[in-house]
Amino acid sequence: MSDDDNEYMMTVRLDNFVMQQDSKVLADILQDAVEDADEDYEFDYDDDDDGMADEADDVENQYYKAKSLKEDNAEGALKAFRTIVNDQSEKGEWGFKALKQMTKMNYLHLNRPEEALKTYRELLSYTKSNVTRNYAEKSINNILDYVGGEGKHAAISPQVPLDTLEEFYEATRIACDEAKNERLSTKSNLKLAKLWLDRKEYDRLQPLSDEWILRQLHDACMPAAGTSSEDQTKGSLLLELYAIEIQMYSDLKESRKLKEIYSASMKVKNAIPHPRIMGVIRECGGKMWMMEKAWDKASTDLFESFRQYDESGSPQRIQVLKYLVLTYMLMGSEINPFDSQETKPYRNDPQITAMTSLVSAYQARDVQAAERILKANRATITSDPFIRQFIDELLKSLRTQYIIDLIKPYTRMELEYLSKVLNVTKEEAEALVVGLVLDGRIKGKIDQVNGLLILDRFGAAERDRYKALDHLASSLQTLSNKLISENVVRRGQYEMGVIG
Repeated sequence: MSDDDNEYMMTVRLDNFVMQQDSKVLADILQDAVEDADEDYEFDYDDDDDGMADEADDVENQYYKAKSLKEDNAEGALKAFRTIVNDQSEKGEWGFKALKQMTKMNYLHLNRPEEALKTYRELLSYTKSNVTRNYAEKSINNILDYVGGEGKHAAISPQVPLDTLEEFYEATRIACDEAKNERLSTKSNLKLAKLWLDRKEYDRLQPLSDEWILRQLHDACMPAAGTSSEDQTKGSLLLELYAIEIQMYSDLKESRKLKEIYSASMKVKNAIPHPRIMGVIRECGGKMWMMEKAWDKASTDLFESFRQYDESGSPQRIQVLKYLVLTYMLMGSEINPFDSQETKPYRNDPQITAMTSLVSAYQARDVQAAERILKANRATITSDPFIRQFIDELLKSLRTQYIIDLIKPYTRMELEYLSKVLNVTKEEAEALVVGLVLDGRIKGKIDQVNGLLILDRFGAAERDRYKALDHLASSLQTLSNKLISENVVRRGQYEMGVIG
């Protein structure tokens, strides 16, 4: 190969390398543009100052070059971002963006929460006057989302000690107080309360003093004299607060407080909450009604919860759908919950197929099939403690329905046979039959000596009619005797001159 050919090949390789680097930088620019579009920020520039414009272009290039190093050379990227911050004579846009990237890298990718806290505190110092309030708020909210294990980065958010996480919120509180930013302070407190709820730190959420965070949030969310949009914003924040409280009281099984919060949340009208928030409130309400065996109310709330979760794309919709299916079976409904337009797409979902099979077994009154399904699908059905506490009641309901169907052609049946068919003890079978007799759902009596259920199947209607006639005759006889007795007394009094 000639020298010219070698030079040509080296030129091609160099051009390809440059193109690859430029493509990587371009991808970073596009990604950053998408992220910043969500945050809707504004910065002030002086168009007449060409020197500042050139400097801004240079810093912008540095920023995107630093960002292109994130995947392959994280330490190099951090140093490059730090250089941008240190080289700026005044705090501004690119320093803020660099600190935001450093915080994200340290926390999410390098698992250095202490270092992330340092850069976060430094970033907060920019929010007073160096970036717009709206952009600062949205950036801080995004950071607090992944710190609290929420948002689009929740899956890669590391496990960090609670004390360290609380320092992020404390730093935010101090910055909000200095900037007199009540709106951001309220949102930060809501995220902190949600963090405590997720960690089941209920003591920190309990009303112990004036510093109680839920009390502060209630005060901040109270409607005040202002525009309707302000009231709407506060109404939405109030529902977020109710969602936190209703989950806490549901977990603590404080039914009175749970019902109070549920009732209060249903009265909030001037609000446009996120569908996930209403999904939480309706789910807790549905579970509350299930505990009270108010199946109609439970089915209404759980269906609405499923619909809201589905709209928000929350995976909790699957669990709520299981609760809804369970409610339909417990209320003895013949309606298949998967026939509705909203639930039909989930009929064949791997997490739901066991429930669809259970519904089929229930509607077929097949006790053995239902028990097999429950045993074979512990992971998707009975692993949930809330569902597990209703399984015995579900099987009891299914067995009683099975007994009613089974005894129709018979006048008597051995309790021993019934226990074998139901796969329960003789005592349990007898208890089920006694319950049905006492409830009037079957006509008959128990022969405990011979272990028989004796059914009053044929002639029962006639006997009931004769009993009614006998009762009527007895009542008439009693009335007749009373009238005769009163007449005798009155006649005696007349003869004795007591009455004229």
